[in-house]
Amino acid sequence: MAQLLFLIILYALPSLVVPIHNSSSGGCAIIRPPRDGGIRYRGLTQEQVQRIVQILPVDYEIEYICRGNRVIVGPKVRKCLPNGTWTDMTLHSTCLLLCPRVWTSLENGRVMVKPPGPPVEGTVLHYSCHAGFILEGRNISHCTKLGKWDAPKPTCLCEFQSHCKKKLYIGALFPMSGGWPGGQACMPSAQMALDLVNNRSDILPDYELELIHYDSMCDPGEATKLLYDLLYTEPIKIVLMPGCSGVSTLVAEAARMWNLIVLSYGSSSPALSNRQRFPTFFRTHPSATLHNPTRVQLFQKWKWTRIATIQQTTEVFTSTLDDLEQRTKEAGIEISVRQSFLTDPAVAVKNLKRQDARIIVGLFYETEARKVFCEVFKEKLYGKKYVWFLIGWYADNWFKIKDPAINCTVENMTEAVEGHVTTEIVMLNPETVRGVSNMTSQEFIAALMSRLGGKNPEETGGFQEAPLAYDAVWALALALNKTVAPLKAKGRRLEDFNYNNHDITSEIYRALNTSSFEGVSGQVVFDAQGSRMAMTLIEQLQGGSYKKIGYYDSSQKNLSWFGNDVWIGAGPPADRTVVIEEYRFLSQKLFAAVSVFAGLGILFGIVCLTFNIYNGNVRYIQNSQPYLNNMTAVGCMMALAAVFPLGIDGHHVHRSQFPVVCQFRLWLLGLGFSLAYGSMFTKIWWVHTLFTKKDEKKEKKKQHLEPWKLYATVGVLLAIDFLSLMIWQIVDPLHITVEKFTKEAPKEDLDVLIQPLLEHCSSEKMNTWLGVVYGYKGLLLLLGIFLAYETKSVSTEKINDHRAVGMAIYNVAVLCLITAPVTMILSSQQDASFAFAALAAVFSAYITLVVLFVPKMRRLITRGEWQSEQQDTLKTGSSTNNNDEEKSRQLERENRELQKIIQEKEERVSALRNQLAERQALRNRRRPSSGQNQNHNTPPPSSQPDPKSLLPPPGYPNPTTDNHALPPSFSNSSNLYPADSKMSRNHCHNSQIPLLYK
Repeated sequence: MAQLLFLIILYALPSLVVPIHNSSSGGCAIIRPPRDGGIRYRGLTQEQVQRIVQILPVDYEIEYICRGNRVIVGPKVRKCLPNGTWTDMTLHSTCLLLCPRVWTSLENGRVMVKPPGPPVEGTVLHYSCHAGFILEGRNISHCTKLGKWDAPKPTCLCEFQSHCKKKLYIGALFPMSGGWPGGQACMPSAQMALDLVNNRSDILPDYELELIHYDSMCDPGEATKLLYDLLYTEPIKIVLMPGCSGVSTLVAEAARMWNLIVLSYGSSSPALSNRQRFPTFFRTHPSATLHNPTRVQLFQKWKWTRIATIQQTTEVFTSTLDDLEQRTKEAGIEISVRQSFLTDPAVAVKNLKRQDARIIVGLFYETEARKVFCEVFKEKLYGKKYVWFLIGWYADNWFKIKDPAINCTVENMTEAVEGHVTTEIVMLNPETVRGVSNMTSQEFIAALMSRLGGKNPEETGGFQEAPLAYDAVWALALALNKTVAPLKAKGRRLEDFNYNNHDITSEIYRALNTSSFEGVSGQVVFDAQGSRMAMTLIEQLQGGSYKKIGYYDSSQKNLSWFGNDVWIGAGPPADRTVVIEEYRFLSQKLFAAVSVFAGLGILFGIVCLTFNIYNGNVRYIQNSQPYLNNMTAVGCMMALAAVFPLGIDGHHVHRSQFPVVCQFRLWLLGLGFSLAYGSMFTKIWWVHTLFTKKDEKKEKKKQHLEPWKLYATVGVLLAIDFLSLMIWQIVDPLHITVEKFTKEAPKEDLDVLIQPLLEHCSSEKMNTWLGVVYGYKGLLLLLGIFLAYETKSVSTEKINDHRAVGMAIYNVAVLCLITAPVTMILSSQQDASFAFAALAAVFSAYITLVVLFVPKMRRLITRGEWQSEQQDTLKTGSSTNNNDEEKSRQLERENRELQKIIQEKEERVSALRNQLAERQALRNRRRPSSGQNQNHNTPPPSSQPDPKSLLPPPGYPNPTTDNHALPPSFSNSSNLYPADSKMSRNHCHNSQIPLLYK
């Protein structure tokens, strides 16, 4: 450490040399070191001191060091004064050899050291013996320059050998303060046991046990210093007795290097049960893990399966909690929350509250327990809903002790700790039995109270552990007494013990390991790990004081229960907030109302289907493709029937039957849609395919619409749906899933939460399958809307209700495209989701049936067209059906178009004739005059035009064409009038119309 400090100063003060070198005044000159020693200059190297530095600044300190086994005598540190001198220059510092310190102590006597201080050259020791002892050897000894005493160490012999006992020393560490001030009662208890042992003639008759003790303050750091003093100062200790787990861990781990047995009276850390790490350790205080079987037994008794823990971050509590976690796991109990803290438990307690901890095991020292329960009071983590399990070795009034580290009153603490349960090792024999010390447990308590001088036991630290310290001394005395005979057989004695003697240590170990006696704390027996085996006491704080409510013997697994436990509520609280699972079912009123509409729709569908089948021979019904309409009616009835399984849930059927209901939903909706919408889509598809083109090829198809093509189209759509649903059910069948909602707290009981649940039909890849089905159906719906719009002005005899089909497609498409996403969004709201899906199916079916079948019923009823096609051919005269009227209107439209074409052709012919006449006149004017003379006597030309000149221009048909050879189309209008006269648009004879449209 000194070397590290030297390096830090060396690097922190690199500029110190410059001012020292440049100073001419206000400093001190370098002085010479003592003989066999040197001087440590802080911040300077030896080379700098020898070559550069001559003056050191004011307040600069130097330190003397000695070589080898020498120690400094005189001032060790000197400081530069403002007057240029060093401190204590009148006192010389020298390095002298140190003589062995063993000579400075004398058993059964005293040693006076002159001069006081370390035993160095010139030191003189004066020896004297206690009363009853005679000094053997010189009474004075000098320390020489060679570091040796000039005379052997004397001894004090007993004047009367029969009355003298050899002393055996026990090095003890009692925590009189700190986290566990157990030494306040344990030290008087141990001293009382020593007095009784030393007065017994049957136990160690030739020896006297003496206790050399220090206050460890339950601090391992302080214990390290004290352990050094115990080991390196006379006399030799034959056994070490630490208390407090942290201190015992340190002592037990170091003791193996000195062949020392360690016997602890107040250490509960489970880590100390490790024989490989602590081979010479024993304890009369049982391991803290002995609490855990009792705790698990209580958890099972009160039917708790979920607990929480909070611990102080120390090895003893961490090891205990690890053991508890293993035991609870084996018992099927869950540790849901595990919190820890070092000094401030505020955050850990808040986490317990936030995570709904109810049964809480707290592992911490008494001082930290007050901090924890102050936070518990602030967070309201107490009362009828909570149970705390604490360690039972706190003082009985630990929560009433005023502690400046907390800001809670005694009333607050008392309220917070009420009802908690403690598990405590049985440290006082409940039976009135005289043990090895010839004292009952009640007599021991009375004697201890006398030694404490009337102190309140509740305010005395370690009062509960005092019987363990008492029995620890007795266990040690009995073990040492047991080793006397075996050692004597080997030519050894207990007083021959030293830190290098393995044989004596082994004998003491064997004697302790086989110890078994009745003490004031009960039967004292050590297990293979050196830990005490004992029963566990269970207590509960009732009305501010602890009451015994039972005992538990972990070795026999026997719980003795008194039945006097008291609870703030009606009984032991639940280990968690009671969550009641409550399934959400469909509103029965809504289901009944929609079912009535669906039932009426199915009846209406049956009426429509019956009507269509009965009047299948009527020409008007035949021209509407009745078989497709029958499919539509059946599909609508299937869609309406799907409403019933849509509304069936766990309220009507058992969970095991629910997947069957899911199948019915899927298949009825899927096949119903395919039949109803597929048949309507087929009609509109073929109308668009055949009647939206006016070329000659399409005109031929108008005359030949084969029904099997319609049925094949519906079959294809139905097969696609059937195959997709079949693949879905084989690859990823539907099953029941349960959706959980946010827990709800009822108003009447804050300790109960309602867990709403909702059953769904689902599969592993539900979204993928729905995406495929919705995508395919959506494209069909959009295509159906487009085709309905394209064919809105088409009139055809073969499918006379395609406009009604288009209207039905509009409505079905709009309802489906709205309902599908809405039901997915509202899937968690069973009423709304069912209402949207069911009403969409009902309205779609109703609209389709009404639009397709009601007009047909009305027409047949109002016009009386109930006869079949054969009967209709026998009727004459005025009974003209709708097809003839429609055909007549179409012929009139085409006739008007032909008249326009004829008029255009006539105007063209007239213009060509005028051009021909002008050319003829120009040709006549250019004839030569000779020609005129020549032809003077010839008769004048006829006024009739030249037949060749009257021929139509190229590209026009010859007027002599047979009028009866009319082409099917009227692309050539010259065939409709004679060649020698202009035909007026009004000259078309009515008798030609049937011929044109034949």
